[in-house]
Amino acid sequence: MTDAPALPPHVGETIVTVGTFDGVHRGHQDVLASLAERGRASGRASVLVTFEPHPLEVVNPAAAPRLLTPGAEKLEVLAEAGLDYVAVVPFTRTMAALDAAQFVDLVLRERFRMSELLMGYDHGFGRGRSGDVETLRAIGAERGIPVDVVPAVLTPDGHPISSTFIRRAVAGGDLAHAATALGRPYSISGRVAAGAGRGRDLGFRTINVPLESPRKLLPPEGVYAVRVQTPRGPFGGMMNLGGRPTFGEATVVLEAHLFDVDADLYGQWVRVDVLGWLRAIRRFDGPAALVAQLRADEASARALLVGMAGGGRDPQRAG
Repeated sequence: MTDAPALPPHVGETIVTVGTFDGVHRGHQDVLASLAERGRASGRASVLVTFEPHPLEVVNPAAAPRLLTPGAEKLEVLAEAGLDYVAVVPFTRTMAALDAAQFVDLVLRERFRMSELLMGYDHGFGRGRSGDVETLRAIGAERGIPVDVVPAVLTPDGHPISSTFIRRAVAGGDLAHAATALGRPYSISGRVAAGAGRGRDLGFRTINVPLESPRKLLPPEGVYAVRVQTPRGPFGGMMNLGGRPTFGEATVVLEAHLFDVDADLYGQWVRVDVLGWLRAIRRFDGPAALVAQLRADEASARALLVGMAGGGRDPQRAG
């Protein structure tokens, strides 16, 4: 771990928040909005200090969760937060050994010039997450650094929004609750790669999107209605997430057919917003039976997308 300043020389005092911010969900967004607003009001730079990899991957790999927004996916969402700086700090065993006071002094104050700390209600840092709210307030008082806490944001049924809550929803196929907590549809991003070309032969050309990170949390295997954000704009479509049993292929892949477009997207970065469950993956007797089902899937996906555009309820799979 270096003690070199991590901000440009012209940056003076800052207001900082710290955390993994996996998912950048509505609770995180509340913290970041408050951070940006306070920074603007005080004339200080607003700084998010986050980590790569997830701290549990270093201190307890067996307990490390699958991620809602690994790597570039998190940065894409954070780009809309209105912050002055996002610092992605390598999380190492050396950093894991720092207690809360050392982390404040050696990292937040020396490297990021922190003069105020803003935290989410359940955030903590330092060895063993010893830096809880009360501990950090005591540390801040000793150093003349205000420490403030942003309260939890609740779901409509009264649960605090958290990354853990959203992971459970996504893993169980409850994309409606996940989207409510995220403030946006759950999505999967990646760079389009060449596939076998079988979709084109069937009349349903697809884009193949390999996962950028093996730690990405996926919803249950199945066929979904999606909206794909591309350099050419957004397109509705349908996605197969899983194997291709009709052709004897068990490897899980993400391939999406985009409606009303025949664009060459090879090598392009795309984001697949997963909007609604259509059906389970199953084996068909042959290509003709598969094509008939794909036509039915397209009709279902188009109807769902029209319903969403008209303000209708999104019928998600709930487990």
